[in-house]
Amino acid sequence: MRTEIDIEITPEGEVVLKVRGAGGDKCLELTRALEQELGIVVDREMTSEYYQQSVDADRVVKVGGEE
Repeated sequence: MRTEIDIEITPEGEVVLKVRGAGGDKCLELTRALEQELGIVVDREMTSEYYQQSVDADRVVKVGGEE
């Protein structure tokens, strides 16, 4: 799945970041630098994707099974 970050600037000057395609804490990692540059985070709303496990190929461990 492709990861996308939508950046919206409201008429009031607030910046809203929306991440799609990144499960678990991956979305926080992707937006950390932007958040630091933009200033104080006023609100954070997690989507259902946040609560899904992020699977990285280099972190999958298979234990047991038949040889």
